[in-house]
Amino acid sequence: MLAIYTSITTILGVIACLRYELAITLPEKDEDAANVLGATLFFAVLMTLLALIVIGWGREFIIHLLKAPALGPWLWLVPPATFLAGVFLGFNYWNTRTRHFGRLSISRILQSVSTVTSQITLGLTGVAPGGALIISSVGGQMLAVLTLGVQIFRDDKDIFQKAVRPRKILAAVKRYRKFPLYDAWSALLNSFSWQLPAFLLSAFFSSAVVGYYSLGFRILQLPMSLIGSAIAQVFYPRAAEAHQQGNLSVLVENTFHRLVLVGLFPMLTLTLTGRDLFTIFFGPEWAEAGSYAQILSIWAFVWFISSPLSTIFNVLEKQERMLRWNIANFVTRFLSLWIGGMLQEPRISIFLFAATGIFVYGYINYSILSTAGVPRRNVIRILAKNVLLFLPAGATFLLMSVSFHEPMLTVATAILWTILYMLYVLKTQMNIFKG
Repeated sequence: MLAIYTSITTILGVIACLRYELAITLPEKDEDAANVLGATLFFAVLMTLLALIVIGWGREFIIHLLKAPALGPWLWLVPPATFLAGVFLGFNYWNTRTRHFGRLSISRILQSVSTVTSQITLGLTGVAPGGALIISSVGGQMLAVLTLGVQIFRDDKDIFQKAVRPRKILAAVKRYRKFPLYDAWSALLNSFSWQLPAFLLSAFFSSAVVGYYSLGFRILQLPMSLIGSAIAQVFYPRAAEAHQQGNLSVLVENTFHRLVLVGLFPMLTLTLTGRDLFTIFFGPEWAEAGSYAQILSIWAFVWFISSPLSTIFNVLEKQERMLRWNIANFVTRFLSLWIGGMLQEPRISIFLFAATGIFVYGYINYSILSTAGVPRRNVIRILAKNVLLFLPAGATFLLMSVSFHEPMLTVATAILWTILYMLYVLKTQMNIFKG
């Protein structure tokens, strides 16, 4: 239930502001940016009303289409969740512009902690599991929005009171019209393609398969998304400055190096040990989710690289490129899952999903680095060096899987190698993370 509900709210949330939130960091003057924020919040309200109408008129059809009758009572939480998502996006990018990154970290931590705490509390009191998870999700969103909203109002209310006017909001809507014309459709396709597995796996297989995929994907996506979004928050405004100063290639190459350092070793480790990790930490009944995570891990790394860096196309106002790639991404994902569904093989669905994702996101990364002017030899050097760093650990995992198979020992070895790698990075590579 949570996976399907989240799929719906994620698709709506990503276009709740028609992507005007991305333009908040671009104007030179804060007064102009404040009017872009005004446009962002206006469209958030508009999309919320639209979601309310759709749920009111099409609730039964949605339940039937998704084969999820238990979700019915909770669909009414979709409109407020859409509103909260839109407002959070606006506040999020305003804080990015004003360089209050600490606020964003605090709001995300509060959201995560409150969500998990309320999930456990409601579960213990006997509330239906799916409903408890959904209520907790909305509550966590609300707390994050209130946290950011109070701080922004306290510090920047004078700017909004003096600068925000309806005619200026309209001027901002016209000035940054490329965002709804191109980026909104691109984001919608991207978001819908992210949620395709939950919808199609539910249609072709059982809810258990959706659960396996959901857990495996969540374990991959949550830390990578938190790290990637944190890097993106800093990278986006700096990329705008670097573009104006003519040194965008240096910033992109350094950020690419950081992403590879952070992401490659753990993802390769998960590729070789994922099933054992899930068996130990979640129980043997979730071993299949670990297999899904193994299949998806390389794709997750390639996506992780593209996630922050792709914002340069907003800086360069070349959103049409991302639209083309997201169309290709959607089509290949749909075909991958459909082929696996027709063959009635969940693992084939997941494998094709990952393989096509590696190809599409790999090409996106290549285009990003080329557009920014990063030399190809530097990219190859960074990747090769980090693959070589993993080889001793990878050889250990392969030897253990061939010689004997003991999940607990494999997990302990994986943790040890990860700690050693982190110590190596802290000792020799921390200069990469400065500035």
